[in-house]
Parts: sequence; structure tokens; C-alpha cells
Amino acid sequence: IYLILLLSLLSFTLSIHKNHQENSLSFKKHPETQTMARPIFFWLRLFSLLMFFGAVVSNDRLLLPLQPPHQDPSYLKFMFNATELPSEDYYDYIIVGGGTAGCPLAATLSHKYKVLVLERGGVAYGEPNLMNREGFLTTLMEADAFVSPAQAFTSEDGVPNARGRVLGGSSAINAGFYSRADPGFYHKSGVHWNLKVVNQSYEWVERAIVFRPELKNWQSAIRDGLLEAGVDPYNGFSLDHLVGTKIGGSTFDKTGKRHTAADLLRYAKPSNIKVAVYATVERVLLASSSGRAGSRQSAIGVVYRDRHGRYHHAMVSKQGEVILSAGAIGSPQLLLLSGIGPRPYLSSWGIPVAHHLPHVGQYLYDNPRNGISFVTPIPLEHSLIQVVGITESGAYIEAASNVIPFASPPRSIFIQTPSAPLYLPVATLMEKIIGPLSCGSLRLASTDVRVSPIVRFNYFQNRVDLERCVNGTRKIGDVLRSRSLEDFKFRNWVGGHDFRFVGPALPVDQSNQHQMEDFCRRTVSTIWHYHGGCVVGKVVDGDFRVLGIDGLRVVDGSAIGVSPGTNPQATILMLGRYVGLKIMRERKKIHK
Repeated sequence: IYLILLLSLLSFTLSIHKNHQENSLSFKKHPETQTMARPIFFWLRLFSLLMFFGAVVSNDRLLLPLQPPHQDPSYLKFMFNATELPSEDYYDYIIVGGGTAGCPLAATLSHKYKVLVLERGGVAYGEPNLMNREGFLTTLMEADAFVSPAQAFTSEDGVPNARGRVLGGSSAINAGFYSRADPGFYHKSGVHWNLKVVNQSYEWVERAIVFRPELKNWQSAIRDGLLEAGVDPYNGFSLDHLVGTKIGGSTFDKTGKRHTAADLLRYAKPSNIKVAVYATVERVLLASSSGRAGSRQSAIGVVYRDRHGRYHHAMVSKQGEVILSAGAIGSPQLLLLSGIGPRPYLSSWGIPVAHHLPHVGQYLYDNPRNGISFVTPIPLEHSLIQVVGITESGAYIEAASNVIPFASPPRSIFIQTPSAPLYLPVATLMEKIIGPLSCGSLRLASTDVRVSPIVRFNYFQNRVDLERCVNGTRKIGDVLRSRSLEDFKFRNWVGGHDFRFVGPALPVDQSNQHQMEDFCRRTVSTIWHYHGGCVVGKVVDGDFRVLGIDGLRVVDGSAIGVSPGTNPQATILMLGRYVGLKIMRERKKIHK
């Protein structure tokens, strides 16, 4: 493509130059050739322009600083196993968590300051299940408590969950959907956003790791089915939050390769940044400082362990900061282990209280997911979330498809060798409610940071959430009845066609409110969109500084009390870049 561009531009330039020279000579000697020369050179220039624009259209990321094919990511040059780092060192900014917010934040700050990123997990690069779309389910199915890139935990609601434990964080294990926040999010978040910088930050992310997905049979059918079900208008491909049906962005490219927040580290200044993997931060180090307002606690560094169990101290330089970007589960856990939280609760664990902050771990949310799955008589592509229906009744409709191994065949399928795994194409249609309004909390399960804390999300505690789920599941029923999904039904014994469900089906009488509410409660699962626990106005201020502590911020989904649109990934990626720019502007003002 680059060769086409160069040849096109060269051809265009030469055609103009040649046109000018030949016309000048020709017109002097043979004035009658003027009318002949114009069409020839017009078509030559037009051909050159068509080649140029054809090349641009064929690659919508042409002008980006892409990694050459099969080349190691540039961030490997400044990445270290934590065992390689000194027992003590100083940095301007220490970022705890190399995840969805931490990587863009680190890349931004490194252009002016010395930055250390501490990531408790390893690297996704070179791991097929993490780096390819087809490995999404395998990654989640292989999640465990202590080693895997996806850390498994179960909430007190009884719902299995997972969170990222790898460079790139949850952006390295999720379904890759990318859609900007709804406009109302900025008013509800408690942050005074500079919307111009917000848009610039989104664009910075999008130029690097966001792609337009190609719809195949299942996702195309869902798009058409949503429109038949009245989720309109059709908004085509858009990264914006628009009521109706749209195709969103994806962090999987056209080959199915995943691009994560870690890829944004390509923008970092290599001489100013270190990324340490397998570095488990145990607590934030605090010290008393005196100022005009009296004595206050200040963050002066962190203590972390490497894989060999050795302790390291990372300390901040003058005017430096510790920034927690460990996610909605990790950041409140670290604050509590550092003695920042409710005094009586910390004392009950024997943790010295550094600062009484009663709402740490409170206002924790997860958007419930409900839906149905069925096997199909026709082959399906591997697809994750690509199309979304944004309804006006409080729910978002999404879909995925995959080939899943079954230990034993469903009752409706007759297989001669049931002992062998059966691989079947499975389609999934799901809804996620907006909000939610129901909130839960987080508390420690152990003083060992490696042990996931105890969380409860209290799904559907607020009846508004339950009503929104009913609205969403009814809309799923409308989509299932659409003509667009007829090809995904099996022919039954009486000559009709029906779906072969895997797991619970929707109630037959979807007008029955009680049955629909019961379905929502029985089939609730997570969509992995945890947020809260360090909410703005309760734990951090509008600049994401921890209340009452100097030199300490929380920059990740834990600071957000409302889920931003259909999927939080875009907003959390933007947040890292946005806060990085904000900090640099603050430092520039102080310097002046």
C-alpha cells in the first residue's frame, strides 16, 4: 500500500510537470494540439488520484505508526521482569496496574517524566488464546485464582467473575467492543470534563487500536433482526453512543488479532519509562507532611514483591505521585491494605489506620447480563460483540457466536460416539441494562493482596434494574421472532422450525411479568463491567486525587459510579490519556 501511495504521488507529480513542459512547447509550435493535450493529462492525473484514494480507503489505519508484521512490540524494549529491578529506586510517577487505564496514562506521562508501571501479571504477547479472537472463551474457562491471565473469583451473589491479570489488563481478556460513553455520562460522573480534550483522547486511542469489524452471517442477522424488532434507526458504523442499531468498533483487527491497552505503550518515550511485570504491589507507603492545612498524609512510594518473593521499594521524587490503576476490584483493595478506609473496619483486621475514608470499597457496581444461547443448523463465524441495539427502555442488546465443545451432546442431537467432545456452533443473544442503580460493596478476604477480595453486587436489588432487564429480554424475544433469524432454526418433527436452546430459554409467555422477572433473577451473569469502589466525590475528587491524601490518585473504572454507555472499555482507555494530559498541564502551571 505504501508503494502504491509513492507511485501514485510520483505519477501525479510527473504528470503535472510533464503537462506543463509539453504544453508550453507544444502550444508554441502547434497551437492546435492544446485541445488534445488536456484530455490526456486530465485522465493521467485522475488515474493517479484514484490510485491514491484507493490506497487510503483500503487501509483506514494507513497514517498510523503501525508495528511491522511479525515484529515484537516496541514496549518489550523497556519491559522488565520485576526480579531485574533494584531493591529501591525513584520515579516521578508510579502507576500500579498496567491495564486499560494504566498503559495510556503511563505512555502519556513518560513524555515529560520518569515513569514506573507495576503490573502483577505477565505479557499477553505470544499467547495465542489472549492475542486471537478465537481464544476468548478458552481464556475465561482457564481462569484460576492465582496464575492465569484472567483471575477467577465468585461474588457473594453466586456469579462467577474474572478480571485481568496481565499487561493490558481487562483489555487483554475482554470481547473487544469499543463504543464511546453516552452523553449523559459526563454530567453524572462528578468530573468537570474538558470535552475537547476528551475527544482528542478518544481519537488518540482509536488511531492505534480500534478497527471497523466485518460482519458475517450471525452479526449481519442480528443487525437486521434488531431493526425488524424496532431498535431503530440504523446508524451504520459509529463509535458514538446513538439510540438505535449500530456497528461499533473493535480492538480485534481484520485478521482476528487482539490489540490491547499495552499497544498504546508504543507512544511512550522509551528512555523515561520502565514496565515491570510479575510485580505485586502490597501497599502504598505513606508519610506525614506539614502544610498550611496542618499535618496530612502523603504517598511517598509503594512496596512490591517479585516472583521470587523479594521485596522492592519504588519511591516518588519531589512533586511525584503514586497512581492506582488496578481496576474496580484491585484499587479499593489496595487502599484498604494501605490503611485508607473505614477506621473501625481496618482496625478489625489489625491494619494501622493511616486515613479514615469511610466509602472505600462502597458503591461497587456490575451490570447484570441476561440472555439465551442456541445451537444452529448452519456454520457460524467466531464473532464477539460487533453490533449493538441501544434501546430507549434501559437495555442494550448484543450478540456473539462461537464453536463450543460439549462433553455430551444436547438431548436434541443424536451422536453415535457420545464419549468424544462434540463441537457445535453456538449463537448467543444477550442484554445488559444501563446504570445499574443496584450497588454492592467490597471487603477484604485476606491481608494477602494476591487473594481476591469479597465482593457483592446485589444484582436487581433496585426494582428499576429488574424492570429494565425485563424490557431487554422481551426485546430479545422480538429479535428471535424476526425473519432475519429463520435460518438459525432447526426443522422440527411436525414440519415447523424452532431454536435448539443450550440452557434456559425465554418464558413462552413473555407478557407475564412475574415469569420474566424470574427469568432475569435465575439467569443473571456478569458482563465484566465492574465499576465503583473509589467513586468520585466519595473517595477521590474531580481530579481523581484521593481525599485527604497528597500525592495519591486513583485512575480507573473504580472512580466511576455509572457505566459509560454500552461498554466501558473506550472510556477507560480515554481516561488514562485524559488524566495524563491533565497532570502535565497541572505541572506546567506549577513550574510557571
